[in-house]
Amino acid sequence: MVFKDRLYPKCYVVLSALLMTLLMSCDKNSKLKKEVEAVPMELKVERFDKVFMQSTKESLPTLKTQYPFLFPKQTPDSIFLERTQDPIQKLIQKSVDSVFSDFEPTEAGVKSLFKHIKYYNPSFKKPRVITVFSDVDYRNKVIVTDSIVLIGIDNYLGTDHEFYDSFYKYIRKNLKKDQIVMDLADAYASRFLNQPRRHTFLEELIYQGKKLYLKDLWVPNATDQTKVGYTPEEFLWTQDNEFYIWQYFVENELLYSTDDKLVGRFIAPAPFSRFNLELDSESPGAIGQYIGWQIVRSYMENNDTSVLQMLQMNAQSIFNKAKYKPRK
Repeated sequence: MVFKDRLYPKCYVVLSALLMTLLMSCDKNSKLKKEVEAVPMELKVERFDKVFMQSTKESLPTLKTQYPFLFPKQTPDSIFLERTQDPIQKLIQKSVDSVFSDFEPTEAGVKSLFKHIKYYNPSFKKPRVITVFSDVDYRNKVIVTDSIVLIGIDNYLGTDHEFYDSFYKYIRKNLKKDQIVMDLADAYASRFLNQPRRHTFLEELIYQGKKLYLKDLWVPNATDQTKVGYTPEEFLWTQDNEFYIWQYFVENELLYSTDDKLVGRFIAPAPFSRFNLELDSESPGAIGQYIGWQIVRSYMENNDTSVLQMLQMNAQSIFNKAKYKPRK
């Protein structure tokens, strides 16, 4: 009975403190949500893919005027018109129309992304967003410039779509429509960070971590596995083995290595990450992106630093103050 009397007040204090923290967090998130929603943003995605396939000899000149950057001048109109009648293009159109029969959720997702980007970066200027057929060029699913965004919409028809049968599984897994916003967020994060060269493995980890942290801010309602592009099984494996992954990096003195091969082993999309161990086939590719993400998250949780300040900090400073300690 004495044990219960002593334990109860302590538990009560802990639970009360936890409840207060949760309430404060909810209030903060609610305020942030309202502020983001108040950001003015009108957006209408231009479905060039549909308009082009419906074009005729009479309507094509007008279309070329509206989208001159999509019509090479040296190509005669006859080639474009033939393309609208090509059986393969018609099959692509049929598949796109089926998967995107309701395009509003995708458009709303892009609009929300832009509102969040502008909230954190008021100088952001909304681009024209245009959907096109890319002949399933999964290496260039989205193209982002200062004023124009092109979305190769035929790259998002679903993991098991017949167009992707010849692709490796690790490529197919993210050829689905919920990755459109993720790919756009990744492209914008790369532009904002503007750090083309990373000399050490630690710099690469933190760079990738910053990009994923921007997804936390820009696409807050997405799941972590969607942000990092993992299947549920891959994400669970990574969470379960985070301690051992980090231990491997440290014990093998990889953090300050300048070996370019580490990018291919642990950063670039791949069937699996290459630890050169028997468990390699169980791991997802790009495991280093996840680790860098957790370091940056840890830094932001343990330091009173603005997002802009963090993005401008070098990798070593972030790592030194992150207090990153994955649980075993």
